[in-house]
Amino acid sequence: MLSGVTLEGGGARSGEGRPSRTELKPRSLQSQIGIPCPVCDAQVDLPMGGVKALTIDHLAVNDVMLESLRGEGRGLVCDLCNDREVEKRCQTCKANLCHFCCQAHRRQKKTTYHTMVDLKDLKGYSRIGKPILCPIHPAEELRLFCEFCDRPVCRGCVVGEHREHPCDFTSNVIHKHGDSVRELLKGTQPHVEALEEALAQINIMNSALQKRVEAVAADVQTFSEGYIKAIEEHRDKLLKQLEDIRIQKENSLQLQKAQLEQLLADMRTGVEFTEHLLTSGSDLEILITKGVVVERLRKLNKVQYSARPGVNDKIRFCPQEKAGQCHGYEIYGTINTKEVDPAKCVLQGEDLHRAREKQTASFTLLCKDAAGEIMGRGGDNIQVAVLPKDKKDSPVRPMVQDNKDGTYYISYTPKEPGVYTVWVCVKEQHVQGSPFTVTVRRKHRPHPGVFHCCTFCSSGGQKTARCACGGTMPGGYLGCGHGHKGHPGRPHWSCCGKFNEKSECTWTGGQSAPRSLLRTVAL
Repeated sequence: MLSGVTLEGGGARSGEGRPSRTELKPRSLQSQIGIPCPVCDAQVDLPMGGVKALTIDHLAVNDVMLESLRGEGRGLVCDLCNDREVEKRCQTCKANLCHFCCQAHRRQKKTTYHTMVDLKDLKGYSRIGKPILCPIHPAEELRLFCEFCDRPVCRGCVVGEHREHPCDFTSNVIHKHGDSVRELLKGTQPHVEALEEALAQINIMNSALQKRVEAVAADVQTFSEGYIKAIEEHRDKLLKQLEDIRIQKENSLQLQKAQLEQLLADMRTGVEFTEHLLTSGSDLEILITKGVVVERLRKLNKVQYSARPGVNDKIRFCPQEKAGQCHGYEIYGTINTKEVDPAKCVLQGEDLHRAREKQTASFTLLCKDAAGEIMGRGGDNIQVAVLPKDKKDSPVRPMVQDNKDGTYYISYTPKEPGVYTVWVCVKEQHVQGSPFTVTVRRKHRPHPGVFHCCTFCSSGGQKTARCACGGTMPGGYLGCGHGHKGHPGRPHWSCCGKFNEKSECTWTGGQSAPRSLLRTVAL
């Protein structure tokens, strides 16, 4: 991978003292341009020296050399002459040499005893890298490490710009730096395993997602094909039903037409014969034929016929009406030939002729066709009006709710008591029972008293407690008691004397039933 660390140094000095870290920071580390690494895609700051100033990946160089060594064709080139192919490698110098340079290498005193290995014997090696030379002093190998600058240096660097820096051989410091890298690697490896596991889970989920999508797509396809088939079958059924309706109506019209044509022919024959008799016949001929002609004309005049067509063209398609199921699918759309007949429509409900002020009254309109069958659908034009008898200019606003089944829920709330007239029309024609009157009574009045058997018992024996039933006890006591005069003999309301517990109170506050003690007579 690319690295932002370079091989060039050269920090500036400030005075004669020990250079600071900031002052000794290599100029090449000052980033100018960022480029992505082609391997890991990490952003790398390009130093001042450009791409050539980036750290060399010596492992990659070693791999390239191995591949060149093991491959076919032209192999490695001699490190000294850079011209001829390599035959041997000096294990001491880590240099690849051709035959000529190898002989020269052996003739020099310093390199006479270096170990030389044939190139073919290196093909099984995993590493044959060259010695790493200093970019500042190319003749020197990087064998030392500057702790202050945190980078390898050569002997020339140590006596030069790094002479005041703590330096040591790489073999002596590799353990410390290697351990720190291993510790960091140890903390990174769990993340690698976690990421690999996460990617594996993602791959598994992606595979499961693909399978699930394919299964759902198959279900959608199967459902759609079945639904389309059901709709097509329902369509054919509706068209067949429509054709049957057409044939039935046309047959009825043709029959009615034939009957009318025959009747018309009979009428014309009778009229023409009679006119001819009256205009051309003698008096005696008219008198002789009169009986037959009169009898014929009378019979023709008595024939019943309808001047209107016996059928109509009221055929409607209702796409939103449920049409049942077809192959397990709920389908919609019906053909309706029914037509509402206002004369057959009826009103139902307990509130048709009674209501109370400020309380909602309601009833139901049941729409039927000419045959008396319920329509079974909604959408009819319903008009309702609620008019006070004395104030017809102040109508009550009614509410009409379409139940979509041929019935309509109608409600209204009268504000005042009195007599009201209710109009219910369908297609601007009154239905059966319309218009009708409704008597609106005052709001229901609850009982202020108690529902008891007698005043004497419910008041705890008070002889002065009164009861609206009018019963009295001997001695002039006002209340009623068991077996005494006027006692009703069954439970009743103390306020008004009514026997029905759920009835409305009719007490008016008169002298017959004072309210002084009625509220105190509780069990």
